[in-house]
Amino acid sequence: MIAVAVLGHGVVGSGVVEVLERSRASISKKAGTDLYVKKILDIRDFSHLPYGHLFTKSFDEIVSDPEIRVVVEVMGGISPAFEYVSAALRAGKSVVTSNKELVAAKGAALVQLAREHGQNFLFEASVGGGTPIIRPLHQSLVADEIDEIVGILNGTTNFILTKMIQENMGFDEALKIAQKLGYAEANPAADVEGLDTCRKICILASLAFGSHVYPDTVEMQGITNITLEDIQYAEDENCVIKLLGQTRRIDGKCFVSTGPCLVSKESPLARVDDVFNAILVRGEVTGDVVFYGKGAGKLPTASAVVSDIIDCVTAEGPIATLQWSDSDGSNVIDAREDVCPRYLRCRGKGLLAKIGAAFGEVHILRRPGKPADEEAFTTAPVSGYELEEKLAALASQGVEVLSNLRVWRP
Repeated sequence: MIAVAVLGHGVVGSGVVEVLERSRASISKKAGTDLYVKKILDIRDFSHLPYGHLFTKSFDEIVSDPEIRVVVEVMGGISPAFEYVSAALRAGKSVVTSNKELVAAKGAALVQLAREHGQNFLFEASVGGGTPIIRPLHQSLVADEIDEIVGILNGTTNFILTKMIQENMGFDEALKIAQKLGYAEANPAADVEGLDTCRKICILASLAFGSHVYPDTVEMQGITNITLEDIQYAEDENCVIKLLGQTRRIDGKCFVSTGPCLVSKESPLARVDDVFNAILVRGEVTGDVVFYGKGAGKLPTASAVVSDIIDCVTAEGPIATLQWSDSDGSNVIDAREDVCPRYLRCRGKGLLAKIGAAFGEVHILRRPGKPADEEAFTTAPVSGYELEEKLAALASQGVEVLSNLRVWRP
């Protein structure tokens, strides 16, 4: 028999307990030993629950218990989660987490600490929820060189953008519906401002390219400034707007970015709607592989956590393919070095002549009801540095840039 402790009894934590209790027999069979929850750490009172006797407010009871072999961290945040996870690993216990903030900030250190103590630190649920991506990256695709990963990694923002695209709904109205349905928090900043997606693409980039990518080194933009005008112009380009996390290998380093992009309708990512996520992995040998599913939810996420628990129990020591080194940030190129087409929406007088002088040949876009002093267009591939110079030239001529988005094509 192997005991498991769960740190946190929120949505995911309660789901983990539910899955382990409901499917204990089948899970134990797959693990090759009886798995059961022995302790649950939470400062709140859950004595009314059938398993209320399992709760404790003392982490020391967990870390000092030799019967507890796997600790599940689903508290969220960095502290005290980092301290608890570190202590558990040092005590010879493997750790499983769904905490994307923790992995994005401390993943390299915790993976290394786990290896030093002969344990595993697993985090499948931190990126795709119930959609597997971490395990496929370091196991199924381990023989391939990953060139690029592009993903719709946040179900809340994808739901909002889907409402805007399909129902001609403004951002504020779509956000209210997402909150009413429970897809968005009362404070949705981490989702709509791009931080959640940024953390997830940092984790994927770290694993794919072998050195830690910290969120504060990444270009980040949310969807709060996306308008119905942008949606309509994207349609004229045969594109939709999606919030993408992107990373790709460039000259031994990696480009990483989070932001809304025009996505060609020829791409499978353009057809991912509502709260669904999709992650496209491009390898030298395999080509494009797409992972698709719901990015969140109590039981799907809990299922991914329990799958990691089984891996911890069945692994013979640290999993060799799951590792990356720490970094000082020099592994990530300045996002302005990346070259890609851009979508721009501008306001001013004499726009066509000024746009032509700055950018040369562009593709002018149309939408119903376009005012005379507004133009939107897509450019040829241009670096961020070149773009800054061109936008400065437009600004000097009284042109206001209303929207500035990357264009991603398959």
